Amino acid sequence: MFTGIVEELGEVVRTTSTGGDSALFALRGPLVTGDARHGDSIAVNGVCLTVVDVDGDVFTADVMGETLRRSALGALRPGDPVNLERAAALGSRLGGHLVQGHVDGVGEVTAREPAEQWETVRFRLPDTLARYVVEKGSITVDGVSLTVAGVGADWFTVGLIPTTLKLTTLGSRRVGDPVNLEVDVLAKYVERLLGSRLPGGDA
Repeated sequence: MFTGIVEELGEVVRTTSTGGDSALFALRGPLVTGDARHGDSIAVNGVCLTVVDVDGDVFTADVMGETLRRSALGALRPGDPVNLERAAALGSRLGGHLVQGHVDGVGEVTAREPAEQWETVRFRLPDTLARYVVEKGSITVDGVSLTVAGVGADWFTVGLIPTTLKLTTLGSRRVGDPVNLEVDVLAKYVERLLGSRLPGGDA
């Protein structure tokens, strides 16, 4: 489990095909590797990956074909920046919201509107996720916990403060870039529970 508060802006060192549609990623992150061990979980652009090995400030992780298909990790290349966050520890402050690191779909940056102290960014999201996104609700974009500022049938907007623009990949995302999206898991549980009580079984 994560909080969506990015700890470090890391870097892709290399990606290696391991046969079939899977891959081995090597990623640099001096902070997150400081206490990382084999089997630990680290979120990479919002995707929970398991540490296979640690060598100095670089860790490696296996990425299954399912993960590559359902996220934007397959588009990463050596040198690309990535948002990194270690799994939350019990008893620590929850600065963002509950994030599983299980990407629900891939969105796309469609517009950026700079302001004096912040920036409004608009994203397109898959139709299957639209019902889970509400104004003032929480959403995770590339592993960053954000509050939804506005929402439409197939889009939503967020406001990014200077810290987020500087310390995460969202500051450099351009129109047309893909982003990993994870909706609030509480919304999915509520839908499932209510669906079982409605005519037809599912909401």
